[in-house]
Amino acid sequence: MSEATSPNEQEQPARAAPDAAPPASEDKPSGPGKVALLLALLALLLAIAAALAGGWSLWQLRALESKDQQQLDQLQGVREQSETAVQQAEALSARLQQLPTVAELEERRRLLARLQGDQQLLNKRLETVLGASRQDWRLAEAEHLLRLASLRLSALQDIDSAKALVQGADEILRDQDDPAAFAAREQLAKSLEALRATPNPDRTGLFLQLGALRDQAGQLSALNPAFESQGGVLGELAAEGDGASWWSQGLQTLAEYFRIDFSADQNIRPLLAGQSLSQVRLALSLALEQAQWAALHGETQVYRQALLQAAEVLDGHFDRENPASRALRMRIDELIGQSVEVVAPDLTDSLNAVQAYLQRKESARNGVVPEAPADPAANDEEARP
Repeated sequence: MSEATSPNEQEQPARAAPDAAPPASEDKPSGPGKVALLLALLALLLAIAAALAGGWSLWQLRALESKDQQQLDQLQGVREQSETAVQQAEALSARLQQLPTVAELEERRRLLARLQGDQQLLNKRLETVLGASRQDWRLAEAEHLLRLASLRLSALQDIDSAKALVQGADEILRDQDDPAAFAAREQLAKSLEALRATPNPDRTGLFLQLGALRDQAGQLSALNPAFESQGGVLGELAAEGDGASWWSQGLQTLAEYFRIDFSADQNIRPLLAGQSLSQVRLALSLALEQAQWAALHGETQVYRQALLQAAEVLDGHFDRENPASRALRMRIDELIGQSVEVVAPDLTDSLNAVQAYLQRKESARNGVVPEAPADPAANDEEARP
């Protein structure tokens, strides 16, 4: 029984043998295991390489797609630019079609040249009419100032304005800095000194003073006549009584209504009132107003006659004892002696001198040479047979 073993018992040692084999492989692997390991590593490397190759291919593909998109965008921009250029070309062609032709341009050039020539001719004519330069305008202004000064002297006898105008004309000639203007400036200096030496009464002040006298004349009133002795003879008889009797009282009452004075040596003027006083005031105001007009216009005779008439109105209708009328009469006497007339100098010589200077300037600018005086000796020789 112990030697004869069953088949199961024989298989058990055989199965146990493989189980005991692994401990021996820990020291040294067998050949097929190495090959399998190498194959696994190689497969892993191939998988990694394939993954890298796929990623690189994918990146290249994405780059190509981005580049294609950029090219498409650029192509679209180029297409839009080309369309814009085509539109501009069409607009330019339309504008070119609207431009005039060569013949029209030539005609316009000819008309422009003609217009320029006419404009130059017009400028020359304008310079001839208005003068060559600003100096001619200034000289014309000097002549105008002298004419205006002469007019103010003859019409208004305004010495101050005439002096200012002549001084302005002299300043214009001085600014010319021309030796040929010496004669004209010399004559202007003479006229200016004559104006300075001419007495210049204050006619405006006289006008205002006479206006104030007119206002005073409108307020004059007549002064009631009065006696120095109160009651006259009746008052003296009443004073001789005792003042208590009926006789004295009666005389005193009569003295208030009747005045008897045997030694009166002055005429008593009637008292002005109502319409008579208004008429006298009006006559006095008109006389003073006439004196005002004469003072402004330099009419000495009319001025004095008007003031004398005003004095006669005062003496004939107002009492000298009236303080207002007496003061007005004294003021009229003071104003009668003042002179309102101005003997203005003549500016004709100065005006002629300036006009002669202007004519010489005009002749020199136009190139006109004044004719030389004829030689008497040559005329005598020609007259001989």
